[in-house]
Amino acid sequence: MSSLRLPVETSTLRLRPFENGDLDAVARYLTLPSVQRYVERPARYVEDVASSLAVMRKQLELHRPGDRLTLAMVRKADGMLIGHVSLRWSDATAGQGEVRFVIDPTFSGRGYLSEALRALFGIAFDHYHIHRLMVRCDGRSRHSAKLMQTLGMRIEAHYREHALFQGEWDEELHFAMLDREWRPSGTVLDLPRRERVA
Repeated sequence: MSSLRLPVETSTLRLRPFENGDLDAVARYLTLPSVQRYVERPARYVEDVASSLAVMRKQLELHRPGDRLTLAMVRKADGMLIGHVSLRWSDATAGQGEVRFVIDPTFSGRGYLSEALRALFGIAFDHYHIHRLMVRCDGRSRHSAKLMQTLGMRIEAHYREHALFQGEWDEELHFAMLDREWRPSGTVLDLPRRERVA
């Protein structure tokens, strides 16, 4: 499989690997209680963030199931790091991948996450040839659920009170999309020309 060229550019964002100098920017959003309730591994202190950042810096390519690609979302206009998106190759035989994301709440609702996820879906389907992408989100996060539907994903499961997470019952929604359902531009696809039958 060919290597992915980084950074990936979108209209307003640069999706790039994390750097050592990103610690303060990542700590700014990862340590917020409003973010911690939705993340897989809480990072309450700068030391926790430094540990997470060290791991994310190594997540640059998908070679085998279990590998992750994690990219910082950086605004082109001012170089501000506003969150990150991640693609995990979960199953080779069935071509399954899972997407995760975190955005600084200060920058949510402005279309940045939608733009970054469209780019990540393109990487998953077009570069890595993933067959099926899945996204899990907390049932309390209505904005995330709405975003998944806007991106064309369908809800496949709603797990109610299925686990205790950070002292609360977890409501988890599962969304998915197949490679043949992926339409990044929303335009009509050209079909091959057929010979006239009659």
